[in-house]
Amino acid sequence: MRYFIFFIVIVAFIDTFSQLPIMSPFAKSIDPSPAFIGLIVGMYSFSNMFGNILAGFWIDKGGAKQVLISGLAITGSVLILYTLVESPMQLIFVRFFHGLFGGFLVPAAFTVIANRGKANKQGKSMALSGAAVGSSAIMGPAFGAVIAAKYSVDWVFLIIAAAMISSAAFAYVFLPSRRLEEKRIDAHSERLMPLIKKPMLTVSYAGAFSLMFAQGALAYLLPLQVDHLQFNSIFSGILLSTFGLTAILIFLLPINKIFDKYKHQYTMMAGMAVLGIALILLSSAASLPFMFFCMVLYGSGFALLFPSINALIANHTTEKTRGKAFGLFYAFFSLGVVAGSTLLGLLGATFQFGFVIAAAVLFFTVFSLYAYLSKISTSYLKSQE
Repeated sequence: MRYFIFFIVIVAFIDTFSQLPIMSPFAKSIDPSPAFIGLIVGMYSFSNMFGNILAGFWIDKGGAKQVLISGLAITGSVLILYTLVESPMQLIFVRFFHGLFGGFLVPAAFTVIANRGKANKQGKSMALSGAAVGSSAIMGPAFGAVIAAKYSVDWVFLIIAAAMISSAAFAYVFLPSRRLEEKRIDAHSERLMPLIKKPMLTVSYAGAFSLMFAQGALAYLLPLQVDHLQFNSIFSGILLSTFGLTAILIFLLPINKIFDKYKHQYTMMAGMAVLGIALILLSSAASLPFMFFCMVLYGSGFALLFPSINALIANHTTEKTRGKAFGLFYAFFSLGVVAGSTLLGLLGATFQFGFVIAAAVLFFTVFSLYAYLSKISTSYLKSQE
């Protein structure tokens, strides 16, 4: 049954990753202004924040299964609406509801995975979950780019819609409901603000934001960079799939033991530094081989970062609060994408400058977290004296 949950994670993330190479050109075909393109790329993640938070409360109140099924069915239905879009306002409307209901999926799926994981093996468990995300990162961009180029963008949305609605039906029939999930006691015993103030959750949320700021910048800028360098648009999908392939190899190979050997906050910061270096190199890339090298490096950083920030959530929450914690966590994910794509779109930043900005955010977060963790450690030692 664990593998079925991983399959659902793949379906949920394919929805996101398949849009990376096609959404900027799709928005550009309706309104070519950079601000509108940035708004459309970011709108999904803006409404996704609200979906994540709503899902967190719903999960802790009624269990993850019903949230997962509802999210799959409704999101699949909304995807069909993309094929009917004819104006900028219609696209904004569809993107908003796509993000809102898509926000139910990931917190629900990762809550189920965390609840089934062993306390001392959450790092490895989240690495395997990361492999599912990595699989989506490999298949999604290539799928989106190839289907859009060979047939049309509409077919990308229709195929993913069919996969989501089918997955909802299978989840309804085969996914068991855990009694512990379904019998919630005082689901509102811990509000959002106390969760944010927990030191290790704060670290995780900061990591989530900076990761997805970089991811939002990548989603917005990489297709434009490929177009500027006059490479075939299909390479946008292939390059994005390269970072996913790199990450999934690290997740599945024996090296994944490092996620339970070292403290998660430190593997997280190491991953952020690697991501920053990759983006700086990508900003000056002018050839495909060098761009592929940059994406391999980016995938290595992602592989260090993603399981670590998820494991911090799993290890520093209880089953009564884990739904809200993951909901809030993925809200910071969404906020990062909104900030990355929308800010760079409003600035009209070139891909060279945009990647440097994203790298600066990553490095600033690393230094800030190091200082924050050092302060916490010093305060703890003083309290023990």
